[in-house]
Amino acid sequence: MTHIRRSGFAWAGAALVLTGLLAGCSSTPQAAAPLSAAPPAAPGLSTSTDPSSFTVVATGDILIHPALTDQAEADGGGTIDYRQILAGVKPLVSSADLAICHLETPLAPEGGPYTGYPSFSAPPQIAEAIKDTGYDTCSTASNHTLDKGAAGITRTLDKLDEVGLKHTGSARSAAEAAKPLILDVHGVKVAQLSFAFGFNGIKVPAGKPWLANEIDADDILEAAHAAREAGAQVVIASLHWGVEYHHEVTDDQSALARKLLASPDLDLIVGHHAHVVQPFAKVEGKWVAYGLGNEIARHDDPRGSTEEGNAARFTFTQTNGHWAVSKAEYLPTLIDLGPPIRLRDLTTAPHTARGDEALKNTDEVVLSEGAGDDGLTRPGK
Repeated sequence: MTHIRRSGFAWAGAALVLTGLLAGCSSTPQAAAPLSAAPPAAPGLSTSTDPSSFTVVATGDILIHPALTDQAEADGGGTIDYRQILAGVKPLVSSADLAICHLETPLAPEGGPYTGYPSFSAPPQIAEAIKDTGYDTCSTASNHTLDKGAAGITRTLDKLDEVGLKHTGSARSAAEAAKPLILDVHGVKVAQLSFAFGFNGIKVPAGKPWLANEIDADDILEAAHAAREAGAQVVIASLHWGVEYHHEVTDDQSALARKLLASPDLDLIVGHHAHVVQPFAKVEGKWVAYGLGNEIARHDDPRGSTEEGNAARFTFTQTNGHWAVSKAEYLPTLIDLGPPIRLRDLTTAPHTARGDEALKNTDEVVLSEGAGDDGLTRPGK
C-alpha cells in the first residue's frame, strides 16, 4: 500500500470528561534487556485505482507489560522478539487493506531502561513486531502517552517512522500536529484521528498543547472536517475512552458517539482503553466499536476478561460516490497465557474449552446493544 503520511491532529481545549479509571494497566518494572535485530517488515500492499471496496481491521490495546518482554526475550534466545507472541493474528491483520493498531505505551531508548506500571516505557522492538504482523498505522493517544514526557513521544514516533508505521494522536511539533494523517488505501484517501480521555493526571506541558490529543467533541469534529478538506474520502476516529475493566458503555461514550457520528465528516469509531471487550453499535447509521479489549497484554492479575479481545473488520463500499460500511464483522481473540504467551485468532484457532468460553463471552458482550440485528456478524458463527 502506498501511503501519504501526515501526522495526527493535536488540539488544545477542555476535554469532554469520560468516566474512566486512570491507573490500570498494572505490572511491575522491568530491568533492561538486550537488543534484538529488526525482523523483516511485512511487504506493502499494491496500489490500485478506483476500487469498489476495501477492508479495515482495527484491534485494541498493545500494552507491553514486563512479562511480555520476558516472553519475547525467551522467544528470541536472549534478544527481544515479540513476533511469535503476535503471530496468531498475522493472517487476519495482514490480509486487511488497512490495519490499525493502538500502541498504548511510549517506547524506551534502545537498550532501556524498560518500565511497566505506572509509567510505561516499552522496548522499541515492539514496533518491528507490529509492522511484521501487518499493521499499517497506529493510534498513539492514550492515558499513558505522556508517561515519559515529550522525550518519550519523540522516541516513539521516531521509531514508528523508522520501521514504516504511520501514526496519529501525538506529535513532535506544532507543524506536525497540524497535518492530518491521510493514508492511500488502494487509491482511496482514508484519514485516521486519535484522541484520549486524559493522561492519568499528567498535564500537557505549557506551550505544547499539540503533544497529545485530548478528547473534546468539537475538536474531534474540527479535525474530521479538516481531514475532509485535505481530501479524505473516509474518516476513522480511534478513541481511548470508557471505564477500565467494565464491559458496559458509559453515558459519556454513548453521547459522544452520537454527536460525532451525526456529522457527515466522520464515518467510523473504533475504541479501546477498558482492557475488556465492549459492545458494537450502529449509531446515526454508522458503526462504533466501543471497546476492542486488549490486543496483547499480560496483567499482574489476569481477570480472564482481560485476555479476551476483539478485532473489528469493516468493509467499505462506494455507492454513488459515497463511501460507507457495507459489512461489519467482529473476530474474537484470546491471549493464551501459556507458557508460552501467544495471541490467538479464535475464528481460525483449533477449538479448546478456554477458546469456546472466550467466544461465548465475547459474543454476549459485543451483541448486547443489538448490533446483530443491524448486521454485525462473526466469521464461522
